[in-house]
Amino acid sequence: MCRNIKPLFNFDPPATEEEIRDAALQFVRKLSGYNHPSQANEAVFNRGVDDIAAVAGKLLTGLTTAANPHNREVEAAKAKARAAERWGKG
Repeated sequence: MCRNIKPLFNFDPPATEEEIRDAALQFVRKLSGYNHPSQANEAVFNRGVDDIAAVAGKLLTGLTTAANPHNREVEAAKAKARAAERWGKG
C-alpha cells in the first residue's frame, strides 16, 4: 500500500471528502506512475481521481463495524511514536 494513504474507516468524526480525495489522488499517482500528469493525460488523470474518490466515499459509508470508532488524535500519536521508534527522534 502507498504509505501516504491512511486508513479512513471507523473514525469519529468520519473521514472528510478532502481526506477521501487525497487518498484517491495518491492511489491514482501510484497506479499511473505520475506525480503530475502531462497536459495530454491531465483530464483522464483527474477523472480517475474523481471516480475513485466517489467509489471510496460509497465504500466508507457502506461499511459497518461493531468496533468503537478510532480517535484521530490517539491514532496520530501512535503513528508519531512508531515513526520516532523507526526513524529516530531527531
